[in-house]
Amino acid sequence: MIRHCVFLRLRPDADKDALDEVMQGLQALTRRLAGAGGFVCGPNADFEGKTPEYPAGFTIDFADAEALATYARDPDHRALGARLVALCDGGAAGITVYDLRVEG
Repeated sequence: MIRHCVFLRLRPDADKDALDEVMQGLQALTRRLAGAGGFVCGPNADFEGKTPEYPAGFTIDFADAEALATYARDPDHRALGARLVALCDGGAAGITVYDLRVEG
């Protein structure tokens, strides 16, 4: 399994309602795509105080690299991603992604 982790350095003036709409769209997308699921999003609790510049993020679990590639190519994902880029400080540079291989 691949856990797709996305961390967002939001602009100070980012519209919370717009962010919520993007997250709802991503959740709906993961329900529609084969091999995708486990969508979780929310604010960064930052208990260790190491990443205050990334106030929000989300994760999606994918069955395999092919399922992740299908998600990446999906036109709805691309449209939602463009909206997310517009909300981030520095645009695409304000988004950090980690893809972790998770066993079992």
